[in-house]
This record gives sequence, structure tokens and C-alpha cells, in this order.
Amino acid sequence: MRSFLKPVAGVFCLVALACAGCSSGSGSGSGSESSSGDGGNGGTSTAQAQPPKPTSTGPAAGESTTGYAPYVSATTASGLDSAGSASAYNLAFVLADGSDCTPMWDGSKAIGDSAVKSRIAALTDSGATVRVSFGGAAGTELAQSCDSASELAEAYGEALDAAGASEADFDIEGDALKDSGSVNLRSKAIALLQKDRPDLSVSFTLPVMPSGLGDDGMALLDSANDNSVQVSTVNIMTMNYGSSYDGDMGDYAEQSAEATHDQLADIFGLSDSAAWRGMALTSMIGQNDVDEETFTVDDGAQVREFAEEKGIGWVSMWAAFRDRQCGSDDSSSGAARNDCSGVEQEEGAFAEVLSG
Repeated sequence: MRSFLKPVAGVFCLVALACAGCSSGSGSGSGSESSSGDGGNGGTSTAQAQPPKPTSTGPAAGESTTGYAPYVSATTASGLDSAGSASAYNLAFVLADGSDCTPMWDGSKAIGDSAVKSRIAALTDSGATVRVSFGGAAGTELAQSCDSASELAEAYGEALDAAGASEADFDIEGDALKDSGSVNLRSKAIALLQKDRPDLSVSFTLPVMPSGLGDDGMALLDSANDNSVQVSTVNIMTMNYGSSYDGDMGDYAEQSAEATHDQLADIFGLSDSAAWRGMALTSMIGQNDVDEETFTVDDGAQVREFAEEKGIGWVSMWAAFRDRQCGSDDSSSGAARNDCSGVEQEEGAFAEVLSG
């Protein structure tokens, strides 16, 4: 998903389920400017990680287990943040301070910035949790700047502590996804972090195609397995597939999820239902970065219905601050904008349908 540098439910452990049960609860998950190739082959996890302690007693009979967790700006409040019924918010994004191993909000604001702390406090007033999202499509992810796993783990931990969060999202795409060195360093750092923070929930947000995760995404999950990372959720960015994909975006989201489901079942050794529960879906609402792709409010309703039917962990969107119709003076060449959806809609309409 985009970083702001460019204009324009609970814990569920995939790895642990290969050898032990894990509790489910509420949770959340970003959209991508880049797309990946066709899915690759995965191996079977040999990790012997212990599942975290249950964090809830589970939903009441008939209640949906699918959470709603939109991506929001970590630094700038929007009147659309509270639309829908968010169980969690994904704070986008924490990046490196240039080439230094120093975490910064959007790569520009100090991690201890008082205004950001006030912003986070306002988001959690409703009872929702916050998940710190590291990475995005622009800027430098910390794993590409830090020299050691211990240094990287410390940087991640500093950001989590600043937000008061026990959930971390790693939105890895573009060059960062292809950089095997930083991928492996990140896996080692997350494993260290989880050793010190046993309750830390980790999600990976990855680009996808209707055919599933690409080879690079699968390699990242293999790296996590090899380093005994407890992966709570794999959040796929159902967007920006390419100019040849000019069909229905709701249908493409379902196809992407079906293909990824089989990959997750294989790489983590999961049952059918467990693979669904360990997945999240993030859509780029309205006009995508690919001209031929437009995700409508009806597509959002379709994705929500599909997610509930399959028991998917949570759904999300890029992004809350885009959940409004562009004004007459906002339209340009039809390209995706960073502050409105580019489709006809009521304010907060996507949040309403995606939250169910």
C-alpha cells in the first residue's frame, strides 16, 4: 500500500497450528501499489512455537468472527476514522529515518511524538485496539536499514511501546519483498521480539494476484517458518493486479483468497477452516492505481459476505481517509487519489459495508 510519502481480532497463530491449537479473537490488517507474480510452492512448517494464551472467550452464538480493521494515518486524524465498527486500526506506517535504524512515523515524525500519542489515544477510546504497521510501498522499511537482528528488534519494539500496541503488521512489498537479506533479518528480529513479548501478534501484509501469492511472498513466509516466527495472520492486498485484469474486483478478491487459502494450508500445515481464520483481506476502495480497476461499494459488500461465510479473520481497506466521494474540483485524470475514493458514494459507505 501507499506510504504517505507519496501524493495522490485477536490472536490466531498460523505457525503454532502446525503442531498445537491456538485461540481466535478479533484482529485487523493495507493496500498495495505493486503487484506480484503467480504463486509459488511452499514447504511444511517444522516450527515448534508455543501458542499464545487465549485473549477472549470467543464470539457469542451467531456473532461474526470476522473483524474490521481499516488502515488509518498514524499522524493525521480524519473525520472518517470512526465510520463503521472497527475492532482494530492499522497505523500506517513506521519507516526508517533515511538510512538510519531509527523508527519514525511516516519516516518523518519522531516515534515519541506527543501529537501521535494523542491521536492513538483518540482511536482507542472506542475500545478498538491499534496495530502498528511497518513498511508500505514507499520509504525504507527498517529491516533495510538496521545492521543486526537485535538492533532491528529494538527498533520495532520502540514503535510498539510508543503506540502501546501488542500487534504488529509488516506490509512488505516492492523492492523490500525481493530483498532476501532484509527478509531473513526481519524474520530473525521478529522471533527475538516474540521471545521477549510472548503475546505479540504478527501479521504479514503481502501483494497478491487472483492466482495467489507470488514466489517472493511465499519465500517470506518460508523465512518466517524457518525462524520460528508465530504468524497470526497473512493479510493479502486484493488490488492493483495489472491492466489485463479489468473484470469485477469483488470476484477477483474471492479468487485471490481462494488461491491463497490453499497456499497457507500447505505452507503452515493447516486445516481448511484454520487457513481461512488465519487470513485477512485488504481492498483499495474506489479507483485503484491501475486505471482498469475500480472497487465499488457493492464489491465491498461482496467481500464482507464472502469473509463471513469463510470465517476469515478480518477485513480492511486502504484507507479510511479515502472513504468519501471526490468533489467536483478533486477530479483530475481519473488516477487514484489519496484523499477520496473516485467513485460515487456516501461518506463512510465502504466502512459501513466492510464492517458488516
